[in-house]
Amino acid sequence: MQWNPITHLEQLDEISAASFHQPQLILKHSTTCSISKMALARLERSATPENINFHFLDLLNYRPISQAIAEKFKVFHESPQILLIKNGECTFDESHGGIQMEEIEEQAKL
Repeated sequence: MQWNPITHLEQLDEISAASFHQPQLILKHSTTCSISKMALARLERSATPENINFHFLDLLNYRPISQAIAEKFKVFHESPQILLIKNGECTFDESHGGIQMEEIEEQAKL
């Protein structure tokens, strides 16, 4: 799986723009949380869909970006959390044990 790290606020506009051509997934990950590590490992063990771009946010190092994500895409902050962005909007978000690649793939098709 190829993760694109999110390290600058400007990337949120790039992700939003790209979502008009291909679904974009953001994973908000806490490097010190065991649940977050399990969610990341579960995603990385899954087959990677070719039609989705995957982005990774390290919450501990980029907390202001996490807050900006919540505001821009109108979701409550959770950790771990995935957001599926299509046509500039978050069309699906999930957290903790609900993070499953099968569900992400299904939602990306809608």
